[in-house]
Amino acid sequence: MRGLNPDQLHAFADVIELGSFSAAAVRQNLSQPAISQQIRQLEARLGVRLIERVGKRAMPTRAGQELLTHIGRIDQAMNDALAAVAGHADGMTGMVRIGTGATACIYLLPKVLDALQRRFPNIEIVVKTGNTVDILKLIEENSLDIGLVTQPVTGRCFDTIPILEDAFVAIAATKNGLPDIVPPTFFADVPLVLYERGAHTRKIVDGWLQQAGVATRSIMELGSVEAIKELVGAGLGASILPGMGVLPGRTQLPLIVRPLTPSLGRQLALVMRRDKKLTAGLREVRDGIMQAATDQSSSGT
Repeated sequence: MRGLNPDQLHAFADVIELGSFSAAAVRQNLSQPAISQQIRQLEARLGVRLIERVGKRAMPTRAGQELLTHIGRIDQAMNDALAAVAGHADGMTGMVRIGTGATACIYLLPKVLDALQRRFPNIEIVVKTGNTVDILKLIEENSLDIGLVTQPVTGRCFDTIPILEDAFVAIAATKNGLPDIVPPTFFADVPLVLYERGAHTRKIVDGWLQQAGVATRSIMELGSVEAIKELVGAGLGASILPGMGVLPGRTQLPLIVRPLTPSLGRQLALVMRRDKKLTAGLREVRDGIMQAATDQSSSGT
C-alpha cells in the first residue's frame, strides 16, 4: 500500500503487544505523544480505528486484528528487500562481463577466474571470446564491462592499460627440427599450420612474413591454438603462435619451441569505457587480470 509507514506499523504492533502507549514509547525510546501521533497518522491513512481501550489495556479493534496478521509479513518483506539491496552496496554482488581473444581465454584467464570465484562467490563472471574489433564494439555498446585485447586500440571512449608483451614463437615437431633462432626465410619451403584468416594473430604473422618477402604455404588454417599444436606435434608442419600458448608445462606434445628473428610479438591491454563505473567487483576482476599478467611476465610460466 502506497505511503504505508513501517515506523507507524511497529508502533501499532508494540502498543498491542505491550498493552499500552507508554510501554511502547519506552521500548522505542520515544515520548508517549510521539507514539500516539504515529497511531493517529496510521489510522488516518487507513481510514479506520485500530485501537480501543478495554479497561486500562490497549486492544486491537477488528480492523486492528486484521492488520496485525499482515505486519509480520510486511516487515519480513522489507527486511528481505533491504538485505537484497545491501548485497550490492559493496559491488561484490552482480555480474562482470569480460571479452577477450581465445588464446588469452585459454592460457591466462582460468587461474584468475578461479581465484576470483573463490574469493567472491556472489560475483557472476561471464566471458565472451572474439576478435579485437568485435570486443571493442561490445565494450562501446556497454554489452561488455572490460576487454583483454590486442593493441592497437583506437577510440576516444576507451581507457586502455597495456599489461603484457606476448612474443611470438616458431613451433615444430621434435622429429622435424628448427634452427635455434628462426628467420622468416625458414618458412618459405615449410608447410605451415596457421591461425584462420581474419584473426588478429594471423594478420601479425602474415605481416611479418610478407615484410621479409616470404610467400607462405599454409596447408591448414584453424581457429584453435590447441588444434594447431596437435597437428604440428603430429609432424604435419610448423607454425608461428603467441608464446602464451606454448609456455613450458602447458603442453605434453613433442614440440620444439624457438624464438623468431627479427622478433615478433603483440601487446595485450585491458580496455574499458572511460565513463564506466568501476564497481568493487569490476575493480577486483581488472586487478586480478593485471596481476596474472605481471606474474606471467616475471616467471615466464
